[in-house]
This record gives sequence, structure tokens and C-alpha cells, in this order.
Amino acid sequence: MNKKLLLYLFVVIVFAGCKNNVVRISGTLVSPVSGGYIFLDELKSNDLKTVDSVKVGNDGKFDFKRNIKTPSFYLLKIKENNFLTMLVEPGEKIIVNSYYDSLNYPLAVLGSKGTELMTEYNKTLRKTINKLTGLNKIYTQNAESPNLSQVMASLDSLANIYLNEINLYTKNYIDKNILSLVSLVALYQQVAPNVYIMNPTRDLRYFVKVDSSLSILYPEYEPVTSLHGQVQEFLANTKGETGSAPAARNGNVAPEISLPTPEGDTIKLSSTRGSIVLLDFWASWCTPCRMENPNLIKAYNLYNKKGFNIFQVSLDKTKEAWIKGIQNDQLGKWIHVSDIQYWNSVVVPLYKIESIPCNFLLDKEGRIIASNLRGEQLQTKLAELFNK
Repeated sequence: MNKKLLLYLFVVIVFAGCKNNVVRISGTLVSPVSGGYIFLDELKSNDLKTVDSVKVGNDGKFDFKRNIKTPSFYLLKIKENNFLTMLVEPGEKIIVNSYYDSLNYPLAVLGSKGTELMTEYNKTLRKTINKLTGLNKIYTQNAESPNLSQVMASLDSLANIYLNEINLYTKNYIDKNILSLVSLVALYQQVAPNVYIMNPTRDLRYFVKVDSSLSILYPEYEPVTSLHGQVQEFLANTKGETGSAPAARNGNVAPEISLPTPEGDTIKLSSTRGSIVLLDFWASWCTPCRMENPNLIKAYNLYNKKGFNIFQVSLDKTKEAWIKGIQNDQLGKWIHVSDIQYWNSVVVPLYKIESIPCNFLLDKEGRIIASNLRGEQLQTKLAELFNK
């Protein structure tokens, strides 16, 4: 099952106990478009199929009836990006009230336990997304400010607070609903495209917990079997890395990295010995990373001629996005490498990366002397090293 459909399936399966198989889905849409239609799409494995449509009345009312024998996933949809994911149980009488242009955030859903549970999570997720969007606006407004580095440090700190809050909320939500399929889908929620709340490296315990629970309850259900395969792969990778390299901690030599550049040449981290090196992990999809890049440019321009270099490793998913990010942020002066494997990159378990941006400052012998220096912290440390 692809991730797009998995994100649609933000619902919970509960056991059907009603003998009446006819489902009724009705409701009222506020401020409807004259002559507009509302669609009912059924989700099956990798398939999304429109099974019914009705014209919305001038008063905003709509009404669907459908005969089903088992719990089924449906999208109540106005258009591609305006839909409500639902779990429909045989015999349910579901009422949905919403603004016409924001089905994603309904005013009320009655008669559908799974959809109500989804809406509960979605409200909190929306608040986090709005907060992060606000930070992006502040960054844009201050892009030409002489105090940009201080602004970025504050924004980065706030972004980490918001991300940690939604991560903790998601963990509590999973614990509360561990016997429900909603716990599986909660593992894959995003605050932005490809920016996931739960990280299989940092939060592996929760992936294992959900897998262990749902594999017993739903052993044949495709999303559950898919999760089980992913968890087994995560565990195998973790076991395979154990003891394979020295830990990435202060005083130790940084574990070797040998990855391709955008041009296809392979470069080793150890080839930078003799310079003070910032080993930086980032991705073009990571907004906090992009916000930090101007600070890296400033540091490079100040100290490169004194023996400072940057070895930047991307967790991008495509080479095109990676290269575009380098070009757009004007990062071409230093070393870039990536295996284009996203969170499955070999560097993630090697350096126990839990979130990005993440960096390590290395001395001339390749030993780690500091980590996660951002904004003025990085500038202060480099000044200490080069202005003795």
C-alpha cells in the first residue's frame, strides 16, 4: 500500500455488531457552491474508486445510502485536496456537518467512532502545522535582516519545541488507542510533505509496539503486514549496525562515511582530515535545515581560508530534490554527499540521528569536539577555535 493511501486511511476499525447493513451518510455543508457535487470514494488496498455522487442542495444538505457487509474505508470528497476520511460500519447513521471548502476539518461528525477519533487527532495536528507555518512567515519577513542568525536560532528553538510536543502527543495517542488501527496510521502523520512526526530510528519502540498489537488482531490486513515487514527491516538494520563503528560522541573519531556526490564521485569523510569540519545532516524537505543554511554559508565564508570545511550529508528521497535544494540555497562551495535513502540512509543508525538538522564539529584528526551547534553557537565555537 502506498503512503498516500495510507495517509487517507486515518481511521480505526471496530468490530461490527449491527445486523442492518445499510449505511446512511448525510449532513449539511455551510456555504455550498451552487450546483456543486459531493463524492463518495471507496478505499481498497491500492485502489481509490468513486462509488457514488450526489448534488449538494441549495441548503447545503446531502445524503448517501450504501449497503456494506464489513467495515470499509471511504472518502467523503469535494475535490482532490478537500476530503474527509471515514471508517464506515454496517448499519451506521453518520452525520457530517462542515464548511463546504474544508471537509478536512469538519464542524461535527456524529455516528462514526473511527472518524471522530481521527478528527480528535487532526485538530491537534492542525494547530502544530499552523504554528510551524507561522515560523516560516517570520523567517521570510526577516530573510534580509542583519539579525537573521539570531532570528533563526529563536525560530529553530521554537520549531523543535512544537515538533517535540506533537511527537509526545502522538505517542500518548498511540498508547491510548494501541488496539486500534488508528495507532498504525498515526505512525505516518506529517507536519509538512515528507516531514514525519514519528521517526523509525528515534521512535522504533512505538513502531514495534503497534506492530506487536495489530499483528495479533489483524494478521491478514495489508497495512498491518506492511508495517510488520518494515519493523523487521528496522530491527535488522539496527542489529547490523550494533558494534560496527565507534559511537558518535565527543572525543571519538567520527564514524566513516563514504557516499556519492551529486556528480557521482564517492568521497570519504576521512578525506577531510587536516581541517576543522562541520559534519552536517540535512534534507531539502526539512524547513529548519533550510533556515539554518544561511548560517552555514556565513561560517564557511568567514573561516574556510583558515582551514574550515563543511561535509553535508542529505537525507533526501530524490537526487533531483537534493540538487535543487543545494542550488536554491547556494550551498555549492563545500562537500555534498547522499545515498538518497531518506531515513533509511546508512548514516542514520551510524550516527543515531533522531531528527534533522543535526551536526557534529570535528577537529583536524576527525574527532568529535561538539555537536548540534546552530546559529550563534556555531559562530562562537569557530571563533574560539580560529581566533586563538
